Amino acid sequence: MEGALTARDKVGVQDFVLLDSYTSESAFVDNLRKRYRENLIYTYIGTLLVSVNPYQELGIYTIKQMELYQGVNFFELPPHVYAIADNAYRMMCSELNNHFILISGESGAGKTEASKKILQYLAVTCPMTEPLQIARDRLLLSNPVLEAFGNAKTLRNDNSSRFGKYMDIQFDFKGIPVGGHIISYLIEKSRVVFQNHGERNFHIFYQLLEGGEDDLLSYLGLVRNPQAYLYLKQGRCARVTSINDKNDWKTVVEAFSIIDFNETDLENLFGIVASVLHLGNVHFVEDGNGCVTIPDNSQIRWIAKLLGIHLSALQEALTYRKIEAKSEEVLCPLNIDLSVYSRDAMAKAIYGRTFTWLVNKINGSLANKDFTRKTVIGLLDIYGFEVFDKNGFEQFCINYCNEKLQQLLIEMTLKAEQMEYDLEGIEWEPIQYFNNKIICDLVEEKHKGIISILDEECLRPGSPTDLSFLEKLEEKVGKHAHFQTRKLAGPKAKKKISWMEFRLLHYAGEVTYCARGFLEKNNDLLYRHLKKVLCGSKNSIIKECFLVEELENRKRPTTVGTQFKNSVANLIDILMSKEPSYIRCIKPNEGKEPSKFDDFLIRHQIKYLGLMEHLRVRRAGFAYRRKYEHFLQRYKSLCPDTWPHWHGSPLEGVEKLIKYIGYKPEEYKLGRTKIFIRFPRTLFATEDAFEFSKHQLVAKIQSTYKGCVERRAYLKKKQAAITLEAYWRGALARKEIKRRKWAVQIIRKFIRGFINRNQTLCSENEDYIIFVRKNYILNLRNHVPKNVLDKSWLKPPAILENTSEMLKKICMRNLVRQYCREVTSQRKAQMQQRVVTSDLFRGKKAGYPESLNQPFADSRIDEADINPKVLQLIGSEKIQYGTPVVKYDRNGFKARQRQLILTQKALYVVELAKIKQRIEYEALKGVSTSNLSDGLFVIHVSPEDSKQKGDIILLCEHIFETVTKLSMVVKKEDLVQVVQGSLQFYISSGKEGTIIFSTGQEEQIYKDKDGQLTVEKMSMKVPAQQMSSNFTRENVGVIEELQSCLYGHAIGVDPIRSS
Repeated sequence: MEGALTARDKVGVQDFVLLDSYTSESAFVDNLRKRYRENLIYTYIGTLLVSVNPYQELGIYTIKQMELYQGVNFFELPPHVYAIADNAYRMMCSELNNHFILISGESGAGKTEASKKILQYLAVTCPMTEPLQIARDRLLLSNPVLEAFGNAKTLRNDNSSRFGKYMDIQFDFKGIPVGGHIISYLIEKSRVVFQNHGERNFHIFYQLLEGGEDDLLSYLGLVRNPQAYLYLKQGRCARVTSINDKNDWKTVVEAFSIIDFNETDLENLFGIVASVLHLGNVHFVEDGNGCVTIPDNSQIRWIAKLLGIHLSALQEALTYRKIEAKSEEVLCPLNIDLSVYSRDAMAKAIYGRTFTWLVNKINGSLANKDFTRKTVIGLLDIYGFEVFDKNGFEQFCINYCNEKLQQLLIEMTLKAEQMEYDLEGIEWEPIQYFNNKIICDLVEEKHKGIISILDEECLRPGSPTDLSFLEKLEEKVGKHAHFQTRKLAGPKAKKKISWMEFRLLHYAGEVTYCARGFLEKNNDLLYRHLKKVLCGSKNSIIKECFLVEELENRKRPTTVGTQFKNSVANLIDILMSKEPSYIRCIKPNEGKEPSKFDDFLIRHQIKYLGLMEHLRVRRAGFAYRRKYEHFLQRYKSLCPDTWPHWHGSPLEGVEKLIKYIGYKPEEYKLGRTKIFIRFPRTLFATEDAFEFSKHQLVAKIQSTYKGCVERRAYLKKKQAAITLEAYWRGALARKEIKRRKWAVQIIRKFIRGFINRNQTLCSENEDYIIFVRKNYILNLRNHVPKNVLDKSWLKPPAILENTSEMLKKICMRNLVRQYCREVTSQRKAQMQQRVVTSDLFRGKKAGYPESLNQPFADSRIDEADINPKVLQLIGSEKIQYGTPVVKYDRNGFKARQRQLILTQKALYVVELAKIKQRIEYEALKGVSTSNLSDGLFVIHVSPEDSKQKGDIILLCEHIFETVTKLSMVVKKEDLVQVVQGSLQFYISSGKEGTIIFSTGQEEQIYKDKDGQLTVEKMSMKVPAQQMSSNFTRENVGVIEELQSCLYGHAIGVDPIRSS
C-alpha cells in the first residue's frame, strides 16, 4: 500500500484513513472521483470496502486475480472485493468463528454483483474434494435461479433484486465448503400483477417465453409474445437490450439440473409460472342480473389443467365469495372489482409461496448431512434504500430494513469501538453521530409504532380505509419529530405532501409515502374459498404451499408488516452473533453510464451509508486489536522466552514478546485484556516473521518425526514379513495337497455319474443327477415368468423335461390365480363389459384392439351437465349412462349436438332442455355400425311403431363403450350388427335411406351426389409399436382369453379348475 502513495495526486489513496483532510466530505468525494476516473472502483476505510459501480467490464475478476489475492495480508495488494472475501475466509479458518459480509447500497449500486464475485472467489480458491464438487456447483448455480424468480428490471436497475437474501456458506474444519442455507425476505409480490411504465415483471416470465422449447410452451398453453399477457405488457418494455432472456433461460435450466430438481418438479414449477400468466388474462363481465361471469373459459381451463384443480370450483371461487354463518355456507356473488382483486390475490399468493418453496428446495439441495460443527460465512444481499416519485408499502418496508441495518452499523462499528476503547482503558476521541434508533422505534415500537398502528387498523371491526389509517397515525405519532403529514407540516412542506401521504425523516433523508394500498398490502388476504380450491390442487408444489391445515386454523394470519418486522429482527440477531465485514456499494449516476460521476448523488449516498463517521472512527483508533491470549498463542514462536510454553500471565507474555520483536511505544497500546496496534505495517512485519518462523519449526518437526516413524515402521514390517513368509509357505503347500486330492475324487464321481445318467437312480449317478437338478432349479429361480403373458421358460435338461413341464403349469396357474385375486369389483365390472365388447366387435370392427387399453367410464356426462328439466321429465328412471353425441337428420343429414342418455327402461336423445326422442328398449329393433374405425352407429326402431319418427343416426367418440353399455342395458341377443360397405335405415313410412362406408385420403362425413350419407375413413395400418403397453395382435387375443377367464371368476367359477 505504501508503494501506491507516490501516485496519490493522480489516482488518490487506496485507504481513506490516509487522507490528510479526513474530516472533509469534499476531500472524500475528490479522492473517490480520482480513483473512479482511473477505473479504480475499490477503496478501503480501514477494513471496510467502498465499491463504485463502473457499469462496464474492467477485467479485474479473472482466475489470475483470484490467485493473486489468495492468502495475502489484507493491505498488501490494492483494494478488491476478493481481499474482503479472502480475509473473512482466513479469519474464519484460523479463529474457527463465524463471519458475515454485509453488502449495502442503493438499487443499481452493484450489491448483487459483489455477492456473486465473493461466491465465485470462495468456489475457486477454497480447497475442494471430488464429492464436494456438487455442493460448490449448487452454491454457485443457486444464484441464477433465485435471480430469475426474484429479480426484475426497474427504472434504476435492469437486474434489481426484488427480495432480500441472506446466504450462509458452511465450511468444515478443513475450510472446504460443504453446504449452505438461504433466507429470503419480502418478495415484491405486487410486481406480479402490476409494473410501472419502464419496468418489467420478474425475469422468469420473459425467459420462459423467449427460451422455452416449442413443446413446452404448447404444453403450458403459452405463446412467445409477451404482449399477449396483461401481467407482462403494463410496463411497455418486455424486451431490453441489456438482457438476453434466451441465454439466461439456458443458464437457469442447467442450474435446475444440478440443484436436484427432477422432471416432475420442473413440470409443476413451469406450470405455476404459466398459470400466473393465464390468470392475468382472465376477464370478467357483468350479466343482466349484475353477477360476474367469465365470458372466455379458455384461460380458466389452462389454469385448472396446470394447477390440477377443478374447473367449476375455480370459476366459482373467482366470481363468488363463500361466507360461513354458523353451520351454513352462503355463496355471495362478487362484483367486477372484487373478482379482479380475487384474481390478482391468487396470482400473488401462488407466486409468493412458490418462491418460498423454491428457496426451501434449494436449501434442501445445499444442506449438509454431516452434523459436526461447521463455521460459516454469511452473505447479506438485501434491497438498498429506495426513494421513488411514488413510494408505497414496499418502499416503506425496504427503507425500514435499511434503517435497522444502519442501526446495526452504528451498534457494531461506532458504539462497539467506543465501548471497547473505554473497557480497555484506551484514550478515545469522542465522535458525534446521528443515532437512528428513534426512527426505528417510530416504525417498530410495540403498540406505538407505525406497524402496530397499521395492524390495529387492519384488525379493527367496521370498514377501515387507508385514510382512516392516516388519521390514526396523525393521532398516535403526529408529535414525533420524524413524522409529517399535510395536516401537520409547515406551509412550505404542505405543498409537497398530498392528503393521502405521510413523510418520514429517515437517516438518509426525507421520504414521502402514499398511504393508498397500505391496508390491502399489509393484509394480503386470500379469500378462504379460493384458498380451499388451491388446497385441493394436484400440483405437488401448490399442495405443499397451500396446506389443508390452514383451512382448519381459524386464527387470523400474521400481517405482512409484522412478518417482515420479525424477519428483520431475526436477521439482526443472526448478524450480531457473527464477526462483520462491510462492503458499501455506491451508484455513480442515475443513467447507468460508464465514467460518469454525479457529485450530488454520491454525496447523498456517502451520508446515508455513514462513511464519514466510519472514517473518523478508523482514523482515531487502531488498525489491529487482539486479546492477549490469542495474540500470544499465535506469535509466541517469535520469542525464545515464550516458546514453546508460557507459564505466566498472558499480559506479561505479550510484553516479553513485543519487547523481543522491537515494537516502538507509538506503534501500540496495552489495554486491560487486549493489545492495540496502531499501524498496519507493524502487524504485517509481525505476521511475516511468524510465517517465516512457522515454516522453520514445521520443517524441523516434520523431519525428526518422519525419520522416527519410518524407522520404527521399517523394523516392525521386516520382522513381520520374515515370520509371515515362513508360515504362509507351509500353509500353502498343505492346502494345495488337500485341494488336489479332493478335486480328483469329485472329477471321478461326476464322470461315472455322466456315463450312467440315463439309468435309474443309484449310487453311481446320484450325485451327478442331484447336481443337475439343483443347478436347473437355481437357474430357473431367476427365469420365472413375471406375468401371465410371459411365455418364456428355461429349457430343461433331458432328465428333467417332465418335471419342468409340471413346474411350468403350476407357475402359470399361480400367476393366473394371483392376478384374479387382485382384480377389484370395479375391474371385474370392466372385464364383464370388455367380454361383451369382445363378443360384439372382436375381428369385426377396426380400432377394436386399440381400444383395449382405454377403460370404460361409468358415464361421459355428469348429472350436473344434464338440464334439470330433462331430469324432471325422465322422472324416477335411474340414469345408467350418458354421453355427448352428434345426431344426423334423416332428411338432409344435418349434424346436431345432442346428449344420449340410457335409463333402466328407455334411451333418450336430448337437446338442451328438450327430449327429442324416447325409445323404449322393447321397441328397439337393433343397432348397426360399420366395420371401419368410425364412430357412427344407427339405432333401428320398428316401422310399425307409430310413436317413433324413424331410425336414429348418431356419431359418438366412444362408440365401443356406448354400444356395449346399450347392449348390456337392453339385454337382447343379436342386438348389434356390424356391416360392411353400407347399411339401410328407416326414414318414414315406406321410405328408407342408405349410409355408405368407404376409405379415402381423409376422414369426413358428407352427403354425396345421390343424396346418401357417406362416411369416409383414412386407410392406414396402426404399427404395433403405437399400441400402448407393447400390445401385439397375439397379446390382444391372450388378454381377451384372460378377460373371459376373469369373467368366470367374477360370477363364481374357478377359472383354474375349469381349465
